[in-house]
Amino acid sequence: MSQILDFESVSVIRDGRAILGPISVTIHEHERWVIVGPNGAGKTTFFQLASTNIHPSSGQVTVLGEILGKCDVFELRPRIGLTTNNLAAAIPDDERVLDLVMSSAYAIVGRWNEEYDLWDESRAISLLTTLGVRELRERRYGTLSEGEKKRVLISRALMPNPELLLLDEPAAGLDLAGREDLLKRLDALALDPASPATLIVTHHLEEIPLGSTHAMLLSNGSIVQSGLIADVLTPENLTAAYGIPITVHQEGGRFFARAL
Repeated sequence: MSQILDFESVSVIRDGRAILGPISVTIHEHERWVIVGPNGAGKTTFFQLASTNIHPSSGQVTVLGEILGKCDVFELRPRIGLTTNNLAAAIPDDERVLDLVMSSAYAIVGRWNEEYDLWDESRAISLLTTLGVRELRERRYGTLSEGEKKRVLISRALMPNPELLLLDEPAAGLDLAGREDLLKRLDALALDPASPATLIVTHHLEEIPLGSTHAMLLSNGSIVQSGLIADVLTPENLTAAYGIPITVHQEGGRFFARAL
């Protein structure tokens, strides 16, 4: 099984303080990872490294076989599917949904002089259909609800048929109905063996899709535990990470946690 993402003794230093690391972890193809932990744990920093948006202060990050600092990240990024709050904020309100999805093949935001063919349009519409928002393809991005935007952005992330899919809090800000609908679609994605290796950052265990295989629990920039998801998301590990007694249970394959 080939490596998709490899962190070797990686640290990120800001203002003389380590905000992440040193950490070492490897993600392989066909694995479905989630990253959880309290605010300030280092989740966003890890995500920025994995998406090639920042470089480590020390150690080595290898993404899809390419070492950060020794490769052209602009050639690497089209191989990575990505959703982030920063990306969502950068999208023009008047961008047509179909164009927004198709432009992901060039790892850009905002259609300009790129050329697309019927295959591109067909794939974009198919992905919008899978995420339940096909009828929005002619709408403008700024007119969509928060839930509709989330689904369109995941469609966009899948457009280039990525080898690595990175989703940053995909269910954040959704109401109960919107969250559950999105999770059903993420469940199907995680359970599909043809889907790419996936890394999801979330604050809430109940938002972890079925089919997730591995987890990384971060606290204060360090890994509390990583590995098979059932071995990581235990009351003992969560209590250590959050600093308060926590109980966790599974129901229908979903994880649920609460403070004691």
